[in-house]
Order: sequence, then structure tokens, then C-alpha cells
Amino acid sequence: MNGHIKPVDLSRASRLVNHGPTVLVSARHGGVDNVMAVAWCCGLDFDPPKLTVVLDRIAHTRSLVEASGKFVVHVPNVAQLQLTEDLGTHSFYDDPGKLAAAGATLFDIPGHDLPFVEGCSAWLACELIREPHIEDAYDLFLGQVTEAWADDRVFRNGHWHFETAGPEWRSLHHVAGGHYYAIGEAMDAVRKPD
Repeated sequence: MNGHIKPVDLSRASRLVNHGPTVLVSARHGGVDNVMAVAWCCGLDFDPPKLTVVLDRIAHTRSLVEASGKFVVHVPNVAQLQLTEDLGTHSFYDDPGKLAAAGATLFDIPGHDLPFVEGCSAWLACELIREPHIEDAYDLFLGQVTEAWADDRVFRNGHWHFETAGPEWRSLHHVAGGHYYAIGEAMDAVRKPD
């Protein structure tokens, strides 16, 4: 495992996705791994940390999540733009070799039977919170974050440091039709006393 991957305290895990990045979702079941890109991921709660992801019923990753009850949310970066696009536009059902074709390298973290995508900025291991009605009606899945990690070159001490990391570390934000933005300039508002 990359020496820059450091644990993130669960009290700070929501910060890994609260800036609205496009994420990758991976799952494993029955010896099969898959990864897909997801534009709709949102923090839901802090303690314990929870998040939501939209997984369309046509996605093979969704069937793996449903079968295994767990998944990983990854925060890809500018260096992974083409990987993210390829994983989001090619289906495992049509191309079982899509991970290799996209150049995705997976690794394991001890204690987790989950596929982690190498090169991301952050990883959140999640247990599925079953809510059959919203899963069926809205393709919306809830996950409780059980452990989180981030690359300390861009996230440390509970905060993102995009402004001091190289531009390749900026997170991706999908707009439509293969068009993305990278997270922009940092700004701080003045906090006024109560």
C-alpha cells in the first residue's frame, strides 16, 4: 500500500466528500470486482458518518453492492480524468474487461474484502444501510462509513490542501457529456462572533 495513504478520523470523514466531487464506487462479490463513476454522492450525517450515492439499476456495481452489503467511495483526481470517464461510460455487462481497458489498478487494505482504486485522493469503506424503498424508487443508496483514508499529499489534519498540492491532485466535478471541472481557488470567509 502507498505510504502516503493515512487513516482519516471518522469525525472528519464527511469532509472527504462534502465539496461535491465526482466519485468512483467499487464493490466485490463472489470473486468479481467492479468500479463505476458516480456524479451524485453526498454526505448525510457526521456521527456515525453516513453518505448517499445514486447507483442506477443498470449498473453491475449496484448488483455487487446489493449482494455484498458493502462498497468503497473513492475521490479521484485530475490525474485520473480519463480513468474516471472510462469507468463511468463503459459497462461491465458489455465489457467484463473494462477495468483493465481503463487502466484501473486495484489494491486491498487488510481487514476489508473490498477493491480499492490506486491513485485516488481518498477512500471511504462503507456498509450498506438497507432502505429497499428508496433504492428501488430512486436508485439512492445509503452507506455508513466504517473507515476512511486519504493521501496526505492533499488531505491532512482533517482538511483538504488543494491549494498547496500539485494541480493533478484537484478533485473532479462532472457537469455533463464528458465535461468536468477541477476544484478551484481556495477562499476563506471571515467568521463573525455571535
